[in-house]
Amino acid sequence: MHHRFKDHQRGEKRGFLSPENKNCRRLELRHEHPCSRGPCSQALMSSLAASLLPGSDRSGVETSECVQGGVSDLQEEGKNAINSPMSPALADVHPEDTQLEENEERTMIDPTSKEDPKFKELVKVLLDWINDVLVEERIIVKQLEEDLYDGQVLQKLLEKLAGCKLNVAEVTQSEIGQKQKLQTVLEAVHDLLRPRGWALRWSVDSIHGKNLVAILHLLVSLAMHFRAPIRLPEHVTVQVVVVRKREGLLHSSHISEELTTTTEMMMGRFERDAFDTLFDHAPDKLSVVKKSLITFVNKHLNKLNLEVTELETQFADGVYLVLLMGLLEDYFVPLHNFYLTPESFDQKVHNVSFAFELMLDGGLKKPKARPEDVVNLDLKSTLRVLYNLFTKYKNVE
Repeated sequence: MHHRFKDHQRGEKRGFLSPENKNCRRLELRHEHPCSRGPCSQALMSSLAASLLPGSDRSGVETSECVQGGVSDLQEEGKNAINSPMSPALADVHPEDTQLEENEERTMIDPTSKEDPKFKELVKVLLDWINDVLVEERIIVKQLEEDLYDGQVLQKLLEKLAGCKLNVAEVTQSEIGQKQKLQTVLEAVHDLLRPRGWALRWSVDSIHGKNLVAILHLLVSLAMHFRAPIRLPEHVTVQVVVVRKREGLLHSSHISEELTTTTEMMMGRFERDAFDTLFDHAPDKLSVVKKSLITFVNKHLNKLNLEVTELETQFADGVYLVLLMGLLEDYFVPLHNFYLTPESFDQKVHNVSFAFELMLDGGLKKPKARPEDVVNLDLKSTLRVLYNLFTKYKNVE
């Protein structure tokens, strides 16, 4: 990409023709293509000068002595600037990214990382989730960094998720107003996340600066905190280009940034329970626990001539969970409230989510597991849900 070199001692853009040649057009050096490095740089500069300098044309008309001297200066200084080891090539640097103050730093995702299928999936899942949450607001987000940086969408998203109303102006056009709104929104986010041990890897400046890495960190944290009905791809890592300006020159480095780990780790190690310990340290006792839970559920499902033999699969579509809740609470669940023979993933998630609602109505705490995890045959999630029922209803006949 293009980036300019400036003479900071004179405070002006550098020309490649000597100041004495006042009739010569001043040129700026721009990086156009990787082939501009090395032996071909002189030919490139000669061609550039021939096409732009006065007194010449593309057919090779003789140039003036002034231009000939200028071309020589142009070739030498251009070659030095292009091949200078102090000016490393930068990946995907936009023109505005090169206008940095001394010691200022800018970050951007390496273009190759943006093509990674898992990264694309992460962005798509988060986009779809935001649009689902805000569907009643008639807000459609198409690009995370362009649509979230001013705080307007983030405000609506947080209000919808947390069921609160933030005291901020609805529309803010100025940069100061946008940052003030962002400050209020992010402070509310921090109040929610800090007690749960989340690492806060974003700031007002990074979000407003359209830093996609910071925006993704924020959205992943919100999705995990509010138990969004989505499945984020695990172990998503991107290469980030860090550009810093030192002594008037741009320097770049690459770092790896981890956006997601495993779902369990993102939910927080503080949420570990007996089932984590059971799976990690006492797998031999797992069969005992499964047999106890199978006995418990069959005690009630047998009343409908139903029987469970595999916990991993038979609760995955949510039907047995809904019927079990009706039996435990002694009521009939209208068939139009759930899918008796679900076929799609969404229908199965609907059934499990509906069963969770019945559990809440029955006085149980919100299940730690997510409906999607149960549908995806996650045994630990299914055991947690059933053990929750066993704890309350083990004495029900």
